[in-house]
Amino acid sequence: MECIYSSSSISISLSSHSTHPSCKLKSSSLSWSSSLPKLHLSITVPPTPIRHKDSTVSAAWTRRSRGELAKRPNRKSWKQRTDMYMRPFLLNVFFSKRFIHAKVMHRNTSKVISVASTNAKELRYALPSLNDDNACKVIGKLIAERSMEADVFAMSYEPQKNERIEGKLGIVLDTIKESGIIFY
Repeated sequence: MECIYSSSSISISLSSHSTHPSCKLKSSSLSWSSSLPKLHLSITVPPTPIRHKDSTVSAAWTRRSRGELAKRPNRKSWKQRTDMYMRPFLLNVFFSKRFIHAKVMHRNTSKVISVASTNAKELRYALPSLNDDNACKVIGKLIAERSMEADVFAMSYEPQKNERIEGKLGIVLDTIKESGIIFY
């Protein structure tokens, strides 16, 4: 009984009697190992392919070069990608030397929900000062009222890098909270 399997790189032959010179077992032996077929392996290396000068070999994975990093920057984190859906309404407050501007925007659609500014006609002539603490309270109340009219009862505020929530900004945010808007 002899069975031979061969491929391009490995050939295997199974035989019931041994032809290998180092194996000196008799076939009349009664041991259990003599009843098993002998396994002879021979491994052949396939020839190396001929490479032309123009051809390049691409690896399965490579480190990205600087040029590729500039083309495809790293992906944003899960929080950065889902934050606009979890907290859709964003409050934006801007203080100039003369006026206070505030608006509530929908992040995903960039639609402006409510706007209040001390530069508006109704406030410009009614307020004695357009950028003091009293003007901050008026802007906070107007933003809260106009947001509730648009069915927005919760919003978020993200301070800039070196911005602290104190002073005029703190007054605007506290007035909005006191008027019934939830900050998340």
